Amino acid sequence: MCLISGVLIQPGVAQEKPATPPPDVVVFKNGDQLTGTLERGEGTNIIFKSDIVDEVTISLDKVKELRSNGSFIILKKDEKATHMSRESGNIAVGDETSTLTHPNGVSETMPDKDLAFIVDSATYNKEIIQNPGIWYGWNGSITGGATVLQSTSFGQTFTAGVSLVRTIPTVPYLPPRTRTTFDLIETYGKLTQPTVPQTNPPTPDAVAKTHIFHTDFEHDKYFTPRMYVLGGFQFDHNFSQGLDFAQIYGVGIGWTAIKDAKQKLDLKADIHYQRQNFTRPTPDLDLIGSSFGESYSRTLPGKLLFTQSGTFIQSWNDTKAWSAIAAAGLALPVYHRFSLSVNLLNNYLNNPAIGFRNNSFQFVSGITYALH
Repeated sequence: MCLISGVLIQPGVAQEKPATPPPDVVVFKNGDQLTGTLERGEGTNIIFKSDIVDEVTISLDKVKELRSNGSFIILKKDEKATHMSRESGNIAVGDETSTLTHPNGVSETMPDKDLAFIVDSATYNKEIIQNPGIWYGWNGSITGGATVLQSTSFGQTFTAGVSLVRTIPTVPYLPPRTRTTFDLIETYGKLTQPTVPQTNPPTPDAVAKTHIFHTDFEHDKYFTPRMYVLGGFQFDHNFSQGLDFAQIYGVGIGWTAIKDAKQKLDLKADIHYQRQNFTRPTPDLDLIGSSFGESYSRTLPGKLLFTQSGTFIQSWNDTKAWSAIAAAGLALPVYHRFSLSVNLLNNYLNNPAIGFRNNSFQFVSGITYALH
């Protein structure tokens, strides 16, 4: 009986919980201390999370000593993140240097001024070493709106839009490797106006139709944190300009001119093949041309999001066949992920179908749902 009891008790003794590691500690040059968890490092700042002050950004020039029990990897300035596996270690900061100590006892020391990022090993392995699946990391929004008129005149107008973006790595503080964007917007409307007063014999109702469709796809490959090569395609249909179908396939180069916590500005140019199919009798066109574009976004007070973009498309083998697209939008958060959005869209086609106007202007309002 004692033997049985000893056998039953022994596993319980072996299953003691491992000791909880001590918290990370920051010792400031003025003598103050802060305990918590080192989240990451960006340049000469560290992001530290504490139960007392939550998440704070601390400049390394104010730190006398930092002791962390986490597992981290150091990236130097101008060092390109690759899929190569790297050994992590514990980080310690002091005397304007950062030291990474690996489990085997080997240490590497770097001046704080040469630091680009301090990344925890789990994030580094997930975001840099691993190849994410096709569905991983997508972000964006879905917008919808409708106008219904029911009177002597009757009709409806519907607007739908999808805007998706995937940047790898998905965490914003790491330098990007790739970015993929997809946009789709469609406006369809039909207004019927009966003849008043009706004639004898009856006159058919007058019908006005609106159908504007645009979609584009682009994949960017970064070779520096701000420069990238790109490839993509674009499809358009605009009933108001007699454009049955337009398609563009091109490659080019882009530059992120401005990027900070509040705003971002991208400039890009490409060379492409373009096919335009018009309402008859206007002939179709095969064009070789270039696009010159910019896109800008800024977060305003009250979490308002302002977006703006413009593209000029020039054909080289038929210089009269050029076009321009401009858009501006404002999204006002109203409830959780839902926002009220207003957008201005303007399409100018220098060579519309015979009998159609060059310009197509839209004012679109609707409800936007943010995916993340």
